[in-house]
Amino acid sequence: MVSDTVISALQTASDLDPADLDLRLHLANLLLEAGRAAEALHQAQAVLQAEPDRLEALRLAAWSAEEAGEAETAARYHRLNDALTGVIQGAARSQDTAPERQPALAQAENLPEVVDDARWDIQTPRVTLADVAGMTEVKRRLDLALLSPIRNPELLRAYGATLGGGLLLYGPPGCGKTFMARAVAGELGARFLNVGLSDVLDMYMGQSERNLSEVFAVARRSAPCVLFLDEVDALGRRRSQMRHSAANVVGHLLSELDGAKSSNEGVFVLAATNSPWDVDPALRRPGRFDRTLLVLPPDPAARLSLLEGQIRSRPHEGLDLNTLAARTDGFSGADLTHLVTSATELAMQDAIASGQVRPIRQADFVRALREVKPSTGPWFETARNAAQFANDDGTYDELLAYLKGRKR
Repeated sequence: MVSDTVISALQTASDLDPADLDLRLHLANLLLEAGRAAEALHQAQAVLQAEPDRLEALRLAAWSAEEAGEAETAARYHRLNDALTGVIQGAARSQDTAPERQPALAQAENLPEVVDDARWDIQTPRVTLADVAGMTEVKRRLDLALLSPIRNPELLRAYGATLGGGLLLYGPPGCGKTFMARAVAGELGARFLNVGLSDVLDMYMGQSERNLSEVFAVARRSAPCVLFLDEVDALGRRRSQMRHSAANVVGHLLSELDGAKSSNEGVFVLAATNSPWDVDPALRRPGRFDRTLLVLPPDPAARLSLLEGQIRSRPHEGLDLNTLAARTDGFSGADLTHLVTSATELAMQDAIASGQVRPIRQADFVRALREVKPSTGPWFETARNAAQFANDDGTYDELLAYLKGRKR
């Protein structure tokens, strides 16, 4: 977290030279990071008064307005950003007679259509993979499997390859699969549409299929867009295990993924599951979710970062977070949050008894660790059995290597 002293110094410098728009944008970013969204919005708006078409300022104004609770203002800035981005992309296309030479994110033939449907939460994430502490191997695999091909379409064509299909993230619950998908959208400068099981499945005949069609239509209108399907094992369960009506939903999902009725150009589909072995095999065929990525519990660097983020705003003293990170091997992100909450409650109990605020200490975490244990154990037990007997194509090689290394 940036200190108030740094922000104050930048504000003074900006007041002395209000025409320095780069300085204003830097200050706005720091203010937003510090939770001072209204002030960040003011700085971004000052830049837009001087340069109304500055994309960075538009995005920053939208994010600041969102966090300041000004939904209508945020929506206006998002629409301006989308329209202006489309104009810029359209101008770039008009200068090249070969549309296939354009980057993957700039190939839409028309301006993005404004999506005005309160039911679906369309976001423009500010996080990128740089905000994901540790998890180096996961980020490397993401870059290799998805990000680099999208950014380098010329190389794909040179090797006669195409970018098709989606990416399936799997692993124990609470380990950051959704955050990782959001960071991918941030890396691509794309919108993010998070769709869960409850958003799609409906008790009335045919409504689930209509919901799926609407989800993909919204994603296409919002392109470039990362469409994230959470709990895809429940949505796309093996049809042999489902009733006929539910199996129809799987078939409809396959049709949407294949772009049978409308092109999915500019829509990048990611899905998450805790049980990939339950996903219908048809969803795993080429052109669909033909690539998988294992998202394991956070490594030491990620655990340290998570602990630092959780404890930063709470009174504390004498904490050895490096030791705590080392002692929490196998903890998911949710487990670490539970650990910090438990240690906080111990300090609060003393504070209530004494009537004075007592900082959280290392001893509180030591006590909390006696009660809070990693929740990932049962998942690994199930995963080991499933992977050993369902790994004919090598899908679970990485998982089995991890289990072997941990002697599970």
